Amino acid sequence: MLETQSVRLDAIYVPVKLKKTLDAAKVDALAESILEKGQEVPIQIRRDKDRYVLVTGLHRLEAVRALGETKIDAIIVTARKF
Repeated sequence: MLETQSVRLDAIYVPVKLKKTLDAAKVDALAESILEKGQEVPIQIRRDKDRYVLVTGLHRLEAVRALGETKIDAIIVTARKF
């Protein structure tokens, strides 16, 4: 089982390729769900020198940011660069 960690939002870099897929309606719906139930599924990030790079979970990340949080639950994975 992979371990979930709490990671600062400002330490997570979002690649431009992922930013292009952002849907504001999904962010709003997830923010409401997170308010009601909490974050149920952690995002996935990978280490890259002194920061983390988002692998999956853009809408969850932005929903948590919209709620004014400073940290998010994440799983650190090993992912190869493309």
